[in-house]
Amino acid sequence: MTRRPAPAAVRWSGYAAIAIVFAIACAFLSHWQFERNASRATELALVERNYDAAPVTLSTLIPEGMEFDPEDEWHPVTETGRYLVDEQLLVRNRPHGGTAAFEVLVPFQLDDGRILIVDRGWVPPGESTREPDDIAGAPEGTVEITVRLRPGEPLTSSGQSLDDGQIPTINLPLVASVVSDGDRVEQSAYGALVSENPAPVTELGALDDPSEDPGPHLSYAIQWILFAIMGFVFIGYMIRTEVRARREDDEDDDTTRVTPERTRGRRRDRDADAEDALVDALG
Repeated sequence: MTRRPAPAAVRWSGYAAIAIVFAIACAFLSHWQFERNASRATELALVERNYDAAPVTLSTLIPEGMEFDPEDEWHPVTETGRYLVDEQLLVRNRPHGGTAAFEVLVPFQLDDGRILIVDRGWVPPGESTREPDDIAGAPEGTVEITVRLRPGEPLTSSGQSLDDGQIPTINLPLVASVVSDGDRVEQSAYGALVSENPAPVTELGALDDPSEDPGPHLSYAIQWILFAIMGFVFIGYMIRTEVRARREDDEDDDTTRVTPERTRGRRRDRDADAEDALVDALG
């Protein structure tokens, strides 16, 4: 017993449902990419507004007892104090110079007693070991620094992984927990070094400037819209192809179908031809 195919209307309804579901998925992904593009545009506007602003003191942006405002990210801060060089930490696995480098964190105690964690730059791994071969020291004594404020980073999945003076991320509560007088550490932001006065004898690798690339999010969003349209076009093409194939099949059936009247007419023609041939033979 052969199974009859589903009616055309049922099949076409299924095609349309598939196209609609696919279009909804594409719309969701397109919306997601538009949101990411808007978020990236906000980040770029923040950098443009704050990066080259005139430096201010830390207490201007973060009064003692207050939290860092994310709208102040990248804003320059100038302070005077001294580095707590014995409290230096390394942040491992940072992408600089094409290697998994180390960033050097040194607590900086301000004249008012607050401690700001300063990211002074980066050093490459050693030639023969994973540890850096040498780390240029911070200037000693009274130093004037200019830094750009950055928010702290979350912990990694490994948690509070502190290994011989190395930490996985710039997580400020983690840093404060291992720095003496940690209750004076500013835990809502740290400083990315811009300059030091007096300058150190040997400088560390400079931290990268923020990227100005808006990213591919807008083009991806447009591509998902085009995919949704192409889904409907493809379904329409399938339905049109099926309709055309059915018409061709109907035409073939019309040309090969033989009616009883045509059969009797053909038989009469053949009988007449046979009689004529017999008369001719008898001559």
